[in-house]
Amino acid sequence: MKHIVAMGGAEYAKLGAPNNTGTRIVSVSGHVKRPGYYEVEVGKVTLGELINDPAFGGGLRDGRTLKAVIPGGSSAKVFKAGEKFKLKRKGADGQMTAVEVDLLDLPYDFDSLAQAGSMSGSGAIIVMDDSTDIVEALANIAEFYAQESCGQCTPCREGSLWMAKALHRLTHGQGRKQDADYLLNIAQNVQGRTICAFGEACAWPVLSFVKKFKDEFEAKGAADEEHRAKGAGPTSEMELAASPRY
Repeated sequence: MKHIVAMGGAEYAKLGAPNNTGTRIVSVSGHVKRPGYYEVEVGKVTLGELINDPAFGGGLRDGRTLKAVIPGGSSAKVFKAGEKFKLKRKGADGQMTAVEVDLLDLPYDFDSLAQAGSMSGSGAIIVMDDSTDIVEALANIAEFYAQESCGQCTPCREGSLWMAKALHRLTHGQGRKQDADYLLNIAQNVQGRTICAFGEACAWPVLSFVKKFKDEFEAKGAADEEHRAKGAGPTSEMELAASPRY
């Protein structure tokens, strides 16, 4: 704050990108070599630089490859490695045109991330490499939101719990192939139906994780069904209830 006062508002506003001026503190966590907090000019660094540049995240650990990135805290919609986005940019003639941008070339600012279908949110960038179990990752997030719901709105109170229970099944041998569509249906019926934005906060991760990695959720559920058919894995709700985090 003292630096802003010292340089003055006009000078501070020259930092960053148009409509996204100034600086902000972002955190980079997960499977990077240099997790930490970094102050950046808004829009002057890309998501890829924040992950891979030696001045920031320093790249992925142990020679791993990128699988997914949550760009703005756990409620922000996840990005899948290799995604491309159409962003609106002002051309040399002053007209707005659509420009294709790779995930790692996304400028880290409010507008670009929103156009890409997510948000910069709290500025918490969570990096997941190819060792990540996506189903486990979402189960962890969903459990948090189920516990944090205040319970005032029925869609959020019940929906967040149902999503957490479905994901608990999928991570404890009791999954079903149709759980992927079941999760999407619940999340779609939570968002937009609550007094505060917590409904969206718990629905968005489920919607984006399942839509972008649906094959992994279906494969996990199908494998659980097969194992149970052969007499392996938990076979009753009582056995499931006895497992941790239920």
